[in-house]
Amino acid sequence: MKKKIIVEGMSCGHCVNHVKTALEEINGATNVSVDLDSKTAVVEASSEIKDSDIKFAIEDAGYEVVSIEQA
Repeated sequence: MKKKIIVEGMSCGHCVNHVKTALEEINGATNVSVDLDSKTAVVEASSEIKDSDIKFAIEDAGYEVVSIEQA
């Protein structure tokens, strides 16, 4: 399973690390990449992760989820 997330509110490398760490803490996440320029994050997981779990993790870190789609 792989999901692509559009994230608003990131402005620096520190923000990227916050989002990456938040997503890595989701149970089942196996690989996470975050790109500041495209404002995207990609989460690969060994099992299905609910969109609501992704949204909660990012918003709890202080950022906004614009969209989540299968990648």
